[in-house]
Amino acid sequence: MDRKKFRALRELEEYLDDDLDVYHEDLDDTITIIEYPSERAVSALENTDDNLQEDTIPNDVPAFLFNMTTPSAVVAAVAAVLLFVICNFSLHKIEEGHTGIYYRGGALLKETSTPGFHMMIPFITTFRSIQITLQTDEVKNVPCGTSGGVMIYFDRIEVVNILTSNSVYDIVRNFTADYDKALIFNKVHHELNQFCSVHNLHEVYIDLFDQIDENLKTALQKDLNNMAPGLFIQAVRVTKPKIPETIRKNYELMEGEKTKLLIAVQRQKVVEKDAETERKKAVIEAQKNAEVAKIQYEQKIMEKESLKKMSLLEDDIVFSRQKTRAEAEAYYKKQLAEGNKLLLTPEYLELKKLEAISHNSKIYFGTDIPTMFMDSSHITSPDKKAVASVDMDDSSMKESNEDSKL
Repeated sequence: MDRKKFRALRELEEYLDDDLDVYHEDLDDTITIIEYPSERAVSALENTDDNLQEDTIPNDVPAFLFNMTTPSAVVAAVAAVLLFVICNFSLHKIEEGHTGIYYRGGALLKETSTPGFHMMIPFITTFRSIQITLQTDEVKNVPCGTSGGVMIYFDRIEVVNILTSNSVYDIVRNFTADYDKALIFNKVHHELNQFCSVHNLHEVYIDLFDQIDENLKTALQKDLNNMAPGLFIQAVRVTKPKIPETIRKNYELMEGEKTKLLIAVQRQKVVEKDAETERKKAVIEAQKNAEVAKIQYEQKIMEKESLKKMSLLEDDIVFSRQKTRAEAEAYYKKQLAEGNKLLLTPEYLELKKLEAISHNSKIYFGTDIPTMFMDSSHITSPDKKAVASVDMDDSSMKESNEDSKL
């Protein structure tokens, strides 16, 4: 309502409540308030009945009077309210990653909707939003009895699954919108109890605990392939089960002893590794020394072989030199002998003898002078050979003396 109209209505109510002779009972059920412009307000009041003007409207009433709500306005307001209610209950939104399904009179409709805004018949049609992205269902506090009769509890089991959009209608029709209760929650309880019933506590708690999640995933997916195609299990995470306190303490003690054993085994392995390392180091060192000795030995052999080859070469050189010298000397003597054979004729020898006598400055006189020099014609052949040999010796001595002087 306009503020000016509200103020005028309040002033009218105050006048009606004053000590006048006009009361609410004297008025009609409907009070008509007419809003006049400022220039028409006075003339309109003058044309009003005098008694009504005197009894009901004071002289100083403002010029702005109002008309109460008419039936057409009420109808419009009701229509607006109905339109708002219809829009509010018919317009709905489907989030991204979801698919909308609809029920009419409790029956599932084949129509599905994608993310966005959609319209439906209010109060008759209802909808549910089904998630088609990865979601994690948590199954909590699952009881499980082992083959030995011990009751254990799995605190939380998480099943990561995804539903394809093409399978939403069939799965909801067969297992309702809360399909995970029948297909996942109840199935997890069943499969866990089946597993525990054929294994003892030690196997469930320790030995086979790492296989529970994989076995559970395989069993769930196998049943879903037959019962609800389109629903896939991505992963299963199983927490450590809760066991009775006394048994848990025994397991803790056993784990402590096992830890000590593992520590001892690891320490032994460390010692063995250290010894193995030392042995390998010794072997490597021995191999290195052997290889070095081998290299040095081969080096010495190569040096000896080199010396041997050098000695052989030197021997060959000396032998060749000596051989050459001997051959040269033999050749020289051979040639000399051949030359002497040609040179030492009797006449030459006689000439040399006379030359020797002529050069001799000593002359011996007497009756017993040895017959040193004799005529070769008067000497027999053995004597000639002796005289020739003596002369040859003298000549050779002379030649050797001359060679030495040279």
